[in-house]
Parts: sequence; C-alpha cells; structure tokens
Amino acid sequence: MSLLRRVLQKHQSIPSLLGLQLRMMASDAEKGSSSYAYSTLKVSQASDKVLHVELNRPEKLNAMNLALWREMVECFNEIAGDSECNAVVLSGAGKAFTAGIDLMELGGALLQPPGDDVARRAWNLRKNIVGAQESFTVIEKCSKPVIAAIHGPCIGAGVDMISACDIRYCTQDAWFQVKEVDMGLAADVGTLQRLPKIIGNQSLVNELCFTSRKMMSDEAKNCGLVGRVFPDKESMLQGAFDLASDIASKSPVAVQSTKINLVYSRNHSVSESLQYVATWNMSMLQTDDILKSVQAAMEKKKTKDVTFSKL
Repeated sequence: MSLLRRVLQKHQSIPSLLGLQLRMMASDAEKGSSSYAYSTLKVSQASDKVLHVELNRPEKLNAMNLALWREMVECFNEIAGDSECNAVVLSGAGKAFTAGIDLMELGGALLQPPGDDVARRAWNLRKNIVGAQESFTVIEKCSKPVIAAIHGPCIGAGVDMISACDIRYCTQDAWFQVKEVDMGLAADVGTLQRLPKIIGNQSLVNELCFTSRKMMSDEAKNCGLVGRVFPDKESMLQGAFDLASDIASKSPVAVQSTKINLVYSRNHSVSESLQYVATWNMSMLQTDDILKSVQAAMEKKKTKDVTFSKL
C-alpha cells in the first residue's frame, strides 16, 4: 500500500476538511467583493475598468476628518485587489477639491495624544502621524494608476494627497497651498518628500513651503505640478475619465508593472532600478499580453479591441 493511501486512510477527514476550507474561501471571497461603501468617499464606476473616487464632504469643503483618513486606506487597499479596476480618477465633490485637515475634529487628536508622560504621548503622536501618512502612501502603493482631478482650493493635506497620485489635472480656478507653516508645524504626510521630486525646482518648493503662498493653476502647469489645465470642472473630469479609459484599455500587466517600477526608480539609483526591472521582467515578460498587443499592432487594432485577462 502506498504511503499516500495509508495517510488518507488514517486521516479520512482530510477531504471533508478540504471541502470546508474551500467553502470558507468562497465565503471570504464573497465577503471581500468590492462594495466601496464609505461615509466620506463616494466610489462609482466611471467607465469600463475605471473607478471614480470622490472626496465626499462637500459641506465641509472636503476637509479631512478621522473617518476620511481611515477610509482612504480601506478604499485604495480594496481598489488594489479589485481585478475589475485598471485605473482611478480622484476628485472632490462640491466647490473645492479639499480645504485640508478638519481642524475642528483633528485638533485634539493631533495635539493631545494620550499618555502618562512625554515619552508615551510622543509615542502615540508618532503612531498618529504614521497612520496619517499611510492614508496617502496607499495611493502610491496601489498598482493601479491614479489621476487626481483638482478644482478650486487644494490646501495643506490636499497637496500631500495629490503628490502621491500618478497624474494631476486641474481647472483654471484651482490653486494650491502648502499651508502647514501657517499652522505652526512642518508638513509631515508627504509634501516635503514628494513635491521636490515632482517639480524638480528646490528653490520654488522651498518658497512654497516656507511662505504658504498660493500657487495658481498657470504656475502649477508651468512648474510641472499638473499636466493639463481645463476651463472648468466638467471638462476636466471628462479629460481625466478619457485618460483613465485609455490607460485601462491597455495590458494591466504592462501598466501596473510600469507604475511599480516608476515609483521604485524615483527613490533608487539608475543601477539599482535597472537591476530591479530586470528581476521584475524575468517573469512579467512571459505574459500572453505581449503576444496579444503585438498582434493587435500588426493588425492595426487599438488596445481597447484586445481582451486582456484580469489582474
């Protein structure tokens, strides 16, 4: 009698346990299906494989409260695992993209952390800061390209947020302000780290961060903070959706691999980045998406006419 047969006879419960495990996995998958139900964010299907995430506190000019910080992490982690989504547009509902931090709600949480002494209060305050950082880093870590569509004011933490996005569009009436020094603190959730690499002009970044002056849309376009400026919110959103649809029509292996390698390359040397992409592509180059894309190009078809497997 084979060893496998003896093991199966000795542990006759294995098949039933396997069936139970499969049923549990199916149940977990059903529970994990994308619902996107949040109190501060509105998520909708903009088009095939494109999601629209709106900051949804228009009565507060989309000021960021504790729930929004938490739900940003939940939302973009969910998007990262959603095989039906290949690109995202992030915008703000109402008259503004965001007025930044909701000082009325977050003031106490930020300035009065719990703890019996300085060390413990500092420890808890650092936990709060790191948690807030993740609210925007999660956008960067999400392998799906995220397009920020900005109208009206984008203040304080709003600049932190859009600096974590992959592409930025704005309206003519949009303006940007690194507000933190006027509040008596240094920005600590992404602006000081990402903005210099986006703009590429350290003098200008220093000026914006030291003075809290407003940067209007034309200057934002000229310095490279945004890629395009539109006359109004409607045309901007349409432009963002069109761009997202174009991105979403391409091989998800190619697009998501490209984002991951772009983010890696920003923080590493050319030599390290070349090593990384070589290791990455030793598996990704074996995708069927290459054959499908090449065939479509030879037949003069567009990528939107190609059916790629979900990722």
